[in-house]
Amino acid sequence: MGEVVAGIVANPASGQDIRRLVTQASAVPVEEKANLVRRLLSAFAVTGVERALLSTDLGGISAAVLRDLGRDPLPQVEFCDEDTLTGTAQDTINAVRRMVEAGAGVIVCLGGDGTARVAAKACGDVPLLALPTGTNNAFPQAGEATVAGLAAGMVASGQVDADLVTQRVSMLEVVTKNRREIALVDVAVSMNKHVGAKALWDPTALTELYCTFAEPDGIGLSSIAGQLCPSSRSSADGVALQLGPVDSSAYVVHAAIAPGVVRPVGVRGWGVLRPGVRVDLAAGGGVIAVDGERELELKNGEGAYVELRADGPWCVDVRAAMAEAATQGLLRSTATSGTGEKGRSHGRCAG
Repeated sequence: MGEVVAGIVANPASGQDIRRLVTQASAVPVEEKANLVRRLLSAFAVTGVERALLSTDLGGISAAVLRDLGRDPLPQVEFCDEDTLTGTAQDTINAVRRMVEAGAGVIVCLGGDGTARVAAKACGDVPLLALPTGTNNAFPQAGEATVAGLAAGMVASGQVDADLVTQRVSMLEVVTKNRREIALVDVAVSMNKHVGAKALWDPTALTELYCTFAEPDGIGLSSIAGQLCPSSRSSADGVALQLGPVDSSAYVVHAAIAPGVVRPVGVRGWGVLRPGVRVDLAAGGGVIAVDGERELELKNGEGAYVELRADGPWCVDVRAAMAEAATQGLLRSTATSGTGEKGRSHGRCAG
């Protein structure tokens, strides 16, 4: 096996969109994002990662990490600084591409649903591990960064079999006349005419909703489906909902649209979304949102379709990776006896 390389992408803008003004979302400051990166690096050092590639940014995360280098034993740290920073999602795409080209065995991204979506567009078959620092975090795994770093590092180094601890997730593909976008969680059609501030928090203008999964305890638009027609991440199928006014719909769901924001949403009907089936979206104009952000404007009469695909990114299952590490004894060793010989492990904990 060649050099063990892992990547970290930290989005300085995650959790700072317009929803911060209209919700009660907790902010993750720059210094805390830098702390998360430091924890990941410390875990990488234990798991055999030799080189860590970090994104650069205009928000101060990379600068804060750089100031602390040399304090603790860490992998060789390099910053992906070949591309001019734009302060947009393109920075994440560029950094992930550089990491893939450099042979990264895993990429950890810090952000919300939007950051994970952008990283997924560029990571190819390199496993992705998303940690939540955004406003809506339906896709990223909640968990401690140190533990996530151990799991990611063991995947990158090949100490755990990626086939056992990663899963290829579904994604939604949206295609219009001029653009193609993907979503890891949901696609929504809104009667709004313009993208505006992008972030979506008002469900009253929504007419259609498509989800790759719908967890009952989720946040964001997928929580609407989660309380009506739950669907697990491991399911090959997604769900499709037709939305309408609260006073004239068959169902009304009180959904956690964003932190601190629970809204009644009218649902006229719903059904199973099968992989590989193209669903034409309403051609009456409006905006298409992907993973909670308005991205595509449709002119009146312009066609578009959404399709559930099974070839989304490979994602690291932290719990599965740590369980496999325990089974193999990767993070433990036996004590040395008084004779200088190592003690023997019986393969189970004493009762």
